[in-house]
This record gives sequence, structure tokens and C-alpha cells, in this order.
Amino acid sequence: MADMRRALSIAFFAVCVAVAQPAHGGQAVDLALVIATDTSRSIDEQEARLQREGVAAALRHPDIISAIQSGYHRKIGVAYIDWSSSVFTTVVVNWRVISDLASADTYARMLIEAPITLGQRTSISDGLELATRLLSDGTMDAMRRVIDVSGDGPNNHGRTIEEVRNEVVAKGITINGLPILNDRDQFGPGFFLSDLDDYYRGCVIGGPGAFVVVARDFKDFAQAVRRKLIFEIAGRVPPEPPSKSLRVPVQSVTPSQQFGSGYVYPRGCDIGERQWRRQLDTPYPAYR
Repeated sequence: MADMRRALSIAFFAVCVAVAQPAHGGQAVDLALVIATDTSRSIDEQEARLQREGVAAALRHPDIISAIQSGYHRKIGVAYIDWSSSVFTTVVVNWRVISDLASADTYARMLIEAPITLGQRTSISDGLELATRLLSDGTMDAMRRVIDVSGDGPNNHGRTIEEVRNEVVAKGITINGLPILNDRDQFGPGFFLSDLDDYYRGCVIGGPGAFVVVARDFKDFAQAVRRKLIFEIAGRVPPEPPSKSLRVPVQSVTPSQQFGSGYVYPRGCDIGERQWRRQLDTPYPAYR
């Protein structure tokens, strides 16, 4: 009888251990982070390189390493993609675990050495879809899943940004934004918004603790991305600028807005598509 009880106890313990293990067997990390950077036609090679070098420098920064090592698992998983439209959007460096300066330096060197991807069209939605597939592939067993998307223009290609944003957030993924402000409109109005930070607040970000950090130009990107990564790794939200207060009352939130930040972009989240339609004088569905 004692032997039977012992055998049953061992079997029960084995079942408990099996249930406690991640179903997909992924690497346990505090954060699974996809860094998605804009390489659409409005981004030239120098600007693409500034983004790449900015992320590499941020990952090596002592404040980032300290933030990583303050977590429960003391490590994060990072993947990096370049996005423009679906045929150009690509994984530059796939999932790797960063836990210290050595692993951060290895990842940074891989980023710097990878060829620059230059694409066409601005499809934030295509970038979010690829990032979501990476976060769902089972490589990382993360306490939090975040997409860090940066860009210098509104969505004007692929599926509508609100539709994709809502689908991503419904999966428990947070989308944070890093809009890059500049005064160039060299490729026409379909690429440019003077209030791109508001567009990101109202149309792109969403999920628990979602936030925006603004880069005033491409030269400011490195500092902005470092600040943003520190907040993301720590699971904290930076204070919102006082001027960004056009949040809708809870009782009037639409089904679409409930997935976002609560900020309503007054010009409409389809502004990029409308600008393209006016510019090309062609029915929008042909360019979806």
C-alpha cells in the first residue's frame, strides 16, 4: 500500500510539473519585444542606418542592461524587423535572448552588419502583422509581449491600421509607438503628417500600458529609442505631454477605440489612405 501511495505521489508530481511547463517550450523571458523600424520609400539609406545604429547603441547602453537585469528572469527576447509593405517587410535579426552586455553586444553587431532593407509604401499594418506572427511562434515564453514600431508617416497601404491594431491588441500584445517627426514631404502628402505623434496616439498604439515616445528627427532617434526601451523593459509608462489630452470619456468609447489609447485622432485614422487616393486620383481599393 505504501509503495502504491508513493507511486501515485510521484505520478501526481510529474503531472503537475508537466502542466507548469510552457505549452510551446519557449525560452522564459520577462519581455518578448519586436522592434519594427520603417524602411519605406520616404526613408533613405542614411536614415535607415541611423535607426539601425540607434537601436544597436541603445541595446548596449548600461541603463538598458540594468533594466534587463532587474526583471524576474533577468533576460528579454528581442527580434528586429524592417517594414514597408508586405513584399519588402522582413526579419533582420530573429529571436535572441539578451541578458547582459555580451549578449546585447552580439545582437547589436548582428544588426549593424545586416544589410539595409529599402522598401516601398508605408504599411504599418503589414509590419504589425509580421511582428505578431513572430510573437506567436512559441520561441519566447514571455511575461509581456510588446511591438515597438517606429516610422515617419501614416499607414497608406495594406489593411487599415485600426483593424490590424485591434486584432493585435486582442491577442494580449501591446503596441508602443516611436513617431519620427520631420518637415520633409519629398514624396508627396501620402507620406507626411505634421501631427504624426497624434496619429500614433490615436491610431497605432494599443494594449496594456501602451505609450508613445517622440523622436524630433532622425538624429534624435537614438536617444528616443533608448528612453523608450527602458520604459518597455521596466514595464512602465512615461508621463504623457500635457497638450495631448483629447481622450474620450469611457462611456463614449467605440468598439474600435477600446483597443487603443483612448485618444481620438481628429483627422481620422484612414488619413494616409485618403491622401494616397487624392494624390493618385485612383480608387483606393486598387492600392490596398
